[in-house]
Amino acid sequence: MDNRKASYEYFLYDKIEAGIKLTGSEVKAIREGKCNINDAYVIIKNNKVYLLNSFIAKYDYTHNTMRNEDERRTRELLLHKHQILKLQNKVKAQGFTIVATKLYFANGLVKVEIALAKGKNIRDKRETIKKRDLAREKDNN
Repeated sequence: MDNRKASYEYFLYDKIEAGIKLTGSEVKAIREGKCNINDAYVIIKNNKVYLLNSFIAKYDYTHNTMRNEDERRTRELLLHKHQILKLQNKVKAQGFTIVATKLYFANGLVKVEIALAKGKNIRDKRETIKKRDLAREKDNN
């Protein structure tokens, strides 16, 4: 699952693969494609990294006690300490934000690709649209 909105809204820089803490029913829902990370972003709090505003639907065949989970709950990301410190320094010093760009499986584990990002202004977004349209026309011809 890609977050195409992120590349439109932000300039993306360093990308990092992170693990994510999930319940079993969330993993099954992701396998069925019932997830969305278009509005997801990352914060660092107490030297831990959290993914906020990601949507993972409730799995239909889960036991009733597990169905009470919030679909947009905050989920912890798993990174090495040096990676966390690097991200934290860039966010504080250079004004970057951290956004989720991909959610995928690697060797049976769910991974999230996060990227340092800086926001685009309207002019930059228009240029992105022009480049995309030119590439599309070039492919059609």
